[in-house]
Amino acid sequence: MDLSLFALHASRAYGERVAGALGVALARHEEREFEDGEHKARPSESVRGRDVYVVHSLYGEAAQSVNDKLVRLLFFLGAVRDAAAGRVTAVVPYLCYARKDRRSQPRDPLSTRYVASLLETAGAECVVTLDVHNLAAYENAFRIRAEHLEARKLLVDDFVPRIGSGPVVVVSPDVGGVKRAERFREALSRRLGREAGSAFLEKYRSAGVVSGAAVVGDIEGRTAIIVDDLISTGGTIARAVAACRSRGARAVYAAATHGIFVGDAARLVGDPGLERLVITDTVPPFRLDPALVRGKMTVLDTAPLFAEAIRRLHTGGSITDLQEA
Repeated sequence: MDLSLFALHASRAYGERVAGALGVALARHEEREFEDGEHKARPSESVRGRDVYVVHSLYGEAAQSVNDKLVRLLFFLGAVRDAAAGRVTAVVPYLCYARKDRRSQPRDPLSTRYVASLLETAGAECVVTLDVHNLAAYENAFRIRAEHLEARKLLVDDFVPRIGSGPVVVVSPDVGGVKRAERFREALSRRLGREAGSAFLEKYRSAGVVSGAAVVGDIEGRTAIIVDDLISTGGTIARAVAACRSRGARAVYAAATHGIFVGDAARLVGDPGLERLVITDTVPPFRLDPALVRGKMTVLDTAPLFAEAIRRLHTGGSITDLQEA
């Protein structure tokens, strides 16, 4: 099958970078708005029998909410399927509703599973995303192929030249992220040629309030790298920064794949106790002051990673090998 790569308008700039890294042109499509708020999207060229990939990152912004973007993606996937595409893959750098993956209270929704059902019903045969909150929940939610990419190698590549020759500790801001932090620690240790330490913080959440300050692990005199999958308000990372500083960390960095930056998140980025924050571009940091972003943040380009994943999916290559750091 020949390959067609689409990017819906809200993700056009990102899709163009993916297309450039893949060495193809974006396929043409139409998106039309109606006066009552409804809309339509359709491919403007034939997709019959083709291997179709649709790039669309599902984060909310002023122009389109999370729900707007999700519905537009679903409708476009359906239109492509109805136009006789040979295979349809949704490429979703940031997957919405992935944090609500279990019932923490009676009668809670399992939003991850519902989104999976919607994507399947619309016609996707494969979904590709990056660093979901709970990998097991993501994989179990789908009955179609669900590929999960990781930003670990990109993050390690960025940190190795930053941290010098001194002792390093990788910190998980809560117990739930220990496995993620450990994979990062192992990859970083291999690249450094020496062992990085590990630590984690206790964390309790009740009625939206986060508490707990105990730290397990040796931090004093070390460069601490706090690793998480996502920053929303920044409260969890800010708490970890303060805990690392109070326990004698020589320097404190933070890394997260997705930067949502709502509420008071700018205070975290501007915290003098945080040397630098490293994120990826799955969600552009548009809610923050550009000067703050330039001064305290590094935004890593994930388009080549998704381009290579698409290439391997199209040709039958290994996605597992792509993850090696």
